[in-house]
Amino acid sequence: MMAIQANGQRPYRVIAYATGNADSILKYPVGQLTHIIYSFLKLQNDTVCFHNEWQKQQLQKLVALKKTYPELKIMVSIGGWGGCAPCSALFASAEHRDRFAETAITLFKAYNIDGLDLDWEYPAIEGYPGHRYDTADKTHFTLLVKRIRKEMGSQFLLSFAAGGFIQYLEHSIDWDAVVPEVDLINLMTYDLVGGYSTVTGHHTPLRDYRPGQESTQKCVNWLISHGIPASKLIIGAAFYARVWEQVPDTLHGLYQSGKFQRGVSFKNFDTYFSDSSGFRYYRDREAAAPFRYNKEKRLFATFDDEWSIRKKARFVRHKKLGGIMFWELKDDKPVKGLVENIRKILR
Repeated sequence: MMAIQANGQRPYRVIAYATGNADSILKYPVGQLTHIIYSFLKLQNDTVCFHNEWQKQQLQKLVALKKTYPELKIMVSIGGWGGCAPCSALFASAEHRDRFAETAITLFKAYNIDGLDLDWEYPAIEGYPGHRYDTADKTHFTLLVKRIRKEMGSQFLLSFAAGGFIQYLEHSIDWDAVVPEVDLINLMTYDLVGGYSTVTGHHTPLRDYRPGQESTQKCVNWLISHGIPASKLIIGAAFYARVWEQVPDTLHGLYQSGKFQRGVSFKNFDTYFSDSSGFRYYRDREAAAPFRYNKEKRLFATFDDEWSIRKKARFVRHKKLGGIMFWELKDDKPVKGLVENIRKILR
């Protein structure tokens, strides 16, 4: 696999979060990726392990890809939305942090895994409804990262999935302490208008222009202004749409009241948004974000597509960022999908 070079020197990263069946993952252009983060492993008390034998087998199939693509990194993730219920209490303990780090690195050595992505949503602020959070999480996250890095040395990669919104940036992470310990920061600059919102909006916009609006650019600019190296920042793209219902026909449904209905994978856009579906396509050029509205059914959809992905890839080049990651690979089209669009701009 050829690395994607930036200005002939530092390679851009194209990082895919991937779940489920390895045979399905192998249908995608994995040779155009630099990293696959297999999600999510199990947090059993304070031990990192596979959920079951089947998951272990899927991971082993992905690791075997490195024989064909020697530059490809296969990482694993723990946590995720709804998957880090014990994290606040667990990582408050030095003993548990030690055990977590030790078991993770033992697992990596046993299965030739290249590193760990921490997806704690979120330290010190509310994440999944009902999950514990505490202001001390910020300190405990720092101690966890330091402990993992001490255990893994330079042999393995360490990254974390960071909220792409200002509250997270300001309250969840001690950036000065954490950033030197990690290789990459995967910015979840999607779901910025989440399923709990009763007002529509762009869920993964490149730019913001309204008071209080979140965006990729806003997130990146905050981090760079606080001294975070641009080369460690990986912006996020969404390979799926979010659809709201009961949305009035004002501004083609944008910034209107509504109720979240469902998600739609990019690979199903041609069917769900077909010419006969009633959806019309629009582009908000200020936000560099596409959207669709169905006037008859009062449905609003926000998403990334080829156009917005190209905008994001050019933003990565302009800002000299580390690259692009996305959730998730199985939402793409196996042929002529969004991964290929990213590759065209970043090669």
